[in-house]
Amino acid sequence: MSSEKPAGPDFLYTTRVSYDAIAKPYSEQFADHLGDQPLDLALVTAFAELVRASGTAPVADVGSGPGYVTARLDALGVPAFGVDVSPGMVALARQAHPGIRFHVGSMTALDLPDATLGGVLALYSVIHVPDDHLPTAFAEFHRVLVPGGHVLLGFQSGDEGGHLHMTERFGQDIALDYYWRTPDSVTEHLVKAGLRLRARVLREPTGQEKRPRAFLLAQKED
Repeated sequence: MSSEKPAGPDFLYTTRVSYDAIAKPYSEQFADHLGDQPLDLALVTAFAELVRASGTAPVADVGSGPGYVTARLDALGVPAFGVDVSPGMVALARQAHPGIRFHVGSMTALDLPDATLGGVLALYSVIHVPDDHLPTAFAEFHRVLVPGGHVLLGFQSGDEGGHLHMTERFGQDIALDYYWRTPDSVTEHLVKAGLRLRARVLREPTGQEKRPRAFLLAQKED
């Protein structure tokens, strides 16, 4: 896999290199996290049903990692593909799910035509996007969605401005930044990007989780 620095902001490079370094152990530990979280799975299933009811346009799983959520969408009858900044993650996702398309890309500059997606799913991936780049990512989501298309975000909630920088994980040296946000602050960014909030869910941590999980469902206006 290549460590060549991609075009774009520095955080894309550090996120890419960090996830390349931990791709294999991460994929082994999180082979299917949704299987242990019935509420999370129900929300993804509802999202898939909304997309299916709106037409046949595909869904992009942005920050697809090992690809298990992309595979869930496919099993739910939604044409889906994965996008991830890490070539290492993309390679493992392709190996685990050979019938599904995965490609390397960034949510801040999606290599997709305008108004071609029925949905954008981003579970625990916007947490690596700094505050000043979040409007760009959400503007990209709006751009690629068809009118009436849906977005489902999932992220660890926390105090506004919360930040964690990790230098080691799974025994590997990394440089990975995590940004904690409230549902209200993320909703504000979605609305500014032209996406209307349809639902929000905040659940308490379970198992080894340390932070509440927030889910926001939004829709591009017709």
